[in-house]
Amino acid sequence: LASRGAGAAAEAQVRALASLYGFAAGEVDLACFPAFALFGPAFGMTSVFPDMDFLRPSRCDPEKIVRAAVEHGATTTFGSPAIWSRVAPWCRARGTQLPHLRRVLVAGAPVRPALVETLQAVLASGADVHTPYGATECLPLASISGKDILARRRRTEGGAGNCVGRVAPEVEIAIVPVRDDAVEEWSETLRRPAGELGEICARGAVVTREYASDREANERSKIRDGGSVWHRTGDVGYFDEEGLLWFCGRKSHRLETARGVLMPVPSENVLDRHPRVARTALVGVGPRGGERPTLVVEPIRGAMPRGKRQRQRFADEIAALLSKRLADSRPSAPESLSAVLFKRSFPVDARHNAKIRSEELKKWAEKELA
Repeated sequence: LASRGAGAAAEAQVRALASLYGFAAGEVDLACFPAFALFGPAFGMTSVFPDMDFLRPSRCDPEKIVRAAVEHGATTTFGSPAIWSRVAPWCRARGTQLPHLRRVLVAGAPVRPALVETLQAVLASGADVHTPYGATECLPLASISGKDILARRRRTEGGAGNCVGRVAPEVEIAIVPVRDDAVEEWSETLRRPAGELGEICARGAVVTREYASDREANERSKIRDGGSVWHRTGDVGYFDEEGLLWFCGRKSHRLETARGVLMPVPSENVLDRHPRVARTALVGVGPRGGERPTLVVEPIRGAMPRGKRQRQRFADEIAALLSKRLADSRPSAPESLSAVLFKRSFPVDARHNAKIRSEELKKWAEKELA
């Protein structure tokens, strides 16, 4: 959707990105996400586009990505986790390094610590991975380095959510109650304290003021605050005691169970630790307020269970990982899973091929369990 005030926001984005990542004139950008390459001229960088289908990044040829990076001496790059989940293991298996890259920006979906670790292993000493957090209407809102992600790996894989770092320059973030109705005017009573889950809202120079021609979207996503505007991201998270922002999932993906509201990402991070799991999605089956926590599993290639006995054994192993959750993690987890289902591949977003379309998996699970 087109947004008014996009020009001023774009200028602010350039300032924020320069401050966060130190882009410099003369650098070479390996443009794995064409939209981000639009910033290249603002920093005086050369953009190199690898040979890939940008509409299907999850099908990229790792060798072609690496060849473009090495032959052109790429110093920086931005891409989906779907790309680096192919490129990093390919490099590590062959002992191939990416010697010129100073920074690798990975965004578009939660980034696993395991991916960061593998990617860092193929970068030169002093280079790092970075995960910018934000939305089309407001980017960047926060950022975290790979080193900081790995320093918090135990908390991430123990069920605390995904740490997305410190708030970016010229941005203010507030956590507000999770609700679906419109909020017309801002009040400080909306702001939740550190440690409390809520919707992530942002205002500042990088935040667009309104959608150009969608009144409903404005009512749903914008909160007026005098001469400024807060944008409701639709994401749920919290601030920890260090002032770091943690992401716990989309508001639309929350489970409303008899025991209360559950966010999927914290539990998925725990359950994804199983060695034969590619990814999981925690969805709710049943009526709102009484949804049953149901796990859909995409196994790694060649690990799809066959027959009832194999499925049950695999499901029991995954469910047992709930006991690995940290006791002091703030977001709650289900005490047990009502069902574990297996699906050969997950539906994902068209742009990054990394965001799981949980709404579709929820409908599929309901049909499977009907």
